[in-house]
Amino acid sequence: MKARLPQGYGGGPSNMQGVLRQAQKMQEQMGTLQADLDAREYEFTVGGGMLTIKINGKKQIQSITLKPEVVDPDDIEMLQDLIVAGVNEAVSSVEKTNADEMGKITGSLNVPGMF
Repeated sequence: MKARLPQGYGGGPSNMQGVLRQAQKMQEQMGTLQADLDAREYEFTVGGGMLTIKINGKKQIQSITLKPEVVDPDDIEMLQDLIVAGVNEAVSSVEKTNADEMGKITGSLNVPGMF
């Protein structure tokens, strides 16, 4: 007894070509989107405006700007903590944005190595 599969399912050559075309189209869209994401620039302000971090989509810090009043020679540790927190927030936000945007193309497909 032979099982019948619904139309569009099965291993016929035309179905495989369609799957390959779809995969190629998705790959092209992902490449275009990745270039766009890499070119984006973000700005994050933390510590009540005391620290501003500019970062690009490749997660490279472009600049860090400090307000003079945050620089206290007697409390270097607070400044260090503020910078670490700001950089971590900036990187996490860029990663989330990249993943969300890529997810619009890939759906639930997990594509390793994209980020």
